[in-house]
Amino acid sequence: MFQLTPTVRNLLIANVVFFLLANTLPGGLGLLALYPVGSEFFQPWQFLTYMFMHGGIGHIFSNMFGLMVFGPLLEQRWGGQRFLIFWLICGLGSGMLYSGLRFYEISQMRHNIEVFQQDPSDVHLQDFAEAHAQQLNEGAFDAVVRQLHATPDDAGLVQGILNSMQELYERSLNMPMVGASGALFGVLFAFAYLFPNTTLFIFPLPVPIKAKYLVPLYGLYELYSGVNQTPGDNVAHFAHVAGLLVGFVLVMLWERNRKQFY
Repeated sequence: MFQLTPTVRNLLIANVVFFLLANTLPGGLGLLALYPVGSEFFQPWQFLTYMFMHGGIGHIFSNMFGLMVFGPLLEQRWGGQRFLIFWLICGLGSGMLYSGLRFYEISQMRHNIEVFQQDPSDVHLQDFAEAHAQQLNEGAFDAVVRQLHATPDDAGLVQGILNSMQELYERSLNMPMVGASGALFGVLFAFAYLFPNTTLFIFPLPVPIKAKYLVPLYGLYELYSGVNQTPGDNVAHFAHVAGLLVGFVLVMLWERNRKQFY
């Protein structure tokens, strides 16, 4: 059985309460999710509240399971107050860094739409498709590129493409992020740094693996998945990487004089 420490238990309860409220109340506490900066739904408090929201049973279960596994030892090491500060800073930092990346991506999308609007060529359409491929059905979009190349003066086709671009832009601008994954990835780094030789049994790995190997591999996997994101993948991989980075900075500051590891 898990030996829950007080702060870990309180975080677990808070996340479950928010999850239940979001799935029972009218409106679902939607404005607590983190919307991109520039969205009409964005509010500054969302950098804090988004980490208490989750997209489904599997999402909250995986995050809370990780909190229960890795959190107690850190709370015993740091104390409840410092562990809570660490959790919140990792979540806040992850949300802010990822929001900066999303702001850049959405601004680029807006720019690419304007470029196509000024010169509706198949070349600019292909540039748009390559830049935002993870959000597109590439096969269908390739067919449209070929059609535009064959009939570049088709005003109806050009307008239809512009409408589709605008719909994608608005959908991206108003797509929120939820979950405590950024905070959890900060905790994963802290655990691997302070307890590097702890042996973990992680499904689906067939053999046990030490924390000091698991977390770097997991971080590289998230980085790879973010760079090579496939269509339909709605996981914020770069938010996970951001949580790791924030956790790294905090641990390096807090534990710079530490000599003993377990």
